[in-house]
Amino acid sequence: MKHWTIIALFPLAASLGLARTCHADEFNRVLTDQSTLTFSFKQMGVGLEGYFKKFAASLNFDPDRIDSARASVDVDLASIDTGYSEGDDEVAGKSWFNTKAYPSAHFASSRFKSLGAGRFEVAGLLTIKGRTQPVTPTATLTLRGNDASLDGVFVIKRADFSIGEGPWADFGTVANEVQIKFHIVATRGK
Repeated sequence: MKHWTIIALFPLAASLGLARTCHADEFNRVLTDQSTLTFSFKQMGVGLEGYFKKFAASLNFDPDRIDSARASVDVDLASIDTGYSEGDDEVAGKSWFNTKAYPSAHFASSRFKSLGAGRFEVAGLLTIKGRTQPVTPTATLTLRGNDASLDGVFVIKRADFSIGEGPWADFGTVANEVQIKFHIVATRGK
């Protein structure tokens, strides 16, 4: 069995977006060329990692107006990179992501909550393969001039999204838990 078999998402999560109005201190333009969406999991007890090459994110985030912050992310599931082309082909197939029927995963925030010291909870809904689950990543905000980065992590259970069906459903082969990490860089401007 090859270690590439796995999933990833989104998700998740975490490239961000919202309202169409702009405020002077709002970070609202995601720099996708500087942002990353990665995942890690265990296959047969061995830790493995991968990432998504293509995703679109939107963010409207003003640290002083947290109640109006919003984010969204759309992940091109066929852009997965497991480190092996055979693995990429396998996870695009029907038992895993079924990218022909479900080409993308989607995250949309419903609420940002300040945890203090530049940390936030980002509650929202994650949809993969037509199945939607609530997720609540935590993110740390780092400000650098006109740019900001949101770095966070959360865990999903692949069975909640029917990722890895049939012979891959055994959690002893591929663990149910998948950790999603995001690094979203945004700048102020229209």
